Amino acid sequence: MFLSDPEWQAVALSLKVSVVAVACSLPFGILMAWLLVRRQFPGKTLLDSIIHLPLVLPPVVVGYLLLLGFGRRGVIGEYLYDWFGFSFAFSWRGAALASAVIAFPLMVRAIRLALEAVDTRLEQAARTLGAGRWRVFLTITLPLTLPGIIVGTVLAFARSLGEFGATITFVSNIPGETRTLPSAMYTLIETPGAEGAAARLCVIAIVLALFSLLVSEWLTRWGRKRLGL
Repeated sequence: MFLSDPEWQAVALSLKVSVVAVACSLPFGILMAWLLVRRQFPGKTLLDSIIHLPLVLPPVVVGYLLLLGFGRRGVIGEYLYDWFGFSFAFSWRGAALASAVIAFPLMVRAIRLALEAVDTRLEQAARTLGAGRWRVFLTITLPLTLPGIIVGTVLAFARSLGEFGATITFVSNIPGETRTLPSAMYTLIETPGAEGAAARLCVIAIVLALFSLLVSEWLTRWGRKRLGL
């Protein structure tokens, strides 16, 4: 399938943004899932609601909130730029942040379900044998949660590939910098005579999403087989 340079650029940028978004959010996803499953504290229900809020909010609203918080003059973004010369707005890093926020609830939910299925008696037995909290977590809890972590990671990756509303609101649609696959499709759809290019990107998007789901299923089965489930 022949793609022009701008189209290849959009595909490559989408893959880059999705990988960075998932890699950076995974540790926080595991932490949030663990807190929601294994800890009781005031405001737990509120935290759970905030984590899942991007699932029910319009993506444009999420993008606008990110702009208010992390834009060049945002509540946090202004200090990042003044102190470190770092800015999320109108850059691929902002696109990765927007994708991570939108996909985060899917990641947390998958990991949380897997963590809830872990038999806590195994952890307690290890503790009685002298294993510390971190050793129990790294050698028992984390491996048993692996199928959920895999599913959450791949689902978040696939969702990041398709993110559009929050991204275009937060970082605009700049060729070569923030024009991801969905943004490129939107531009081509609005361009007379570019229906063929839009169709090509549509096929690419479907193939990438389908491949991600197939990989997720295969890795989940592999993880369950290794754990003897």
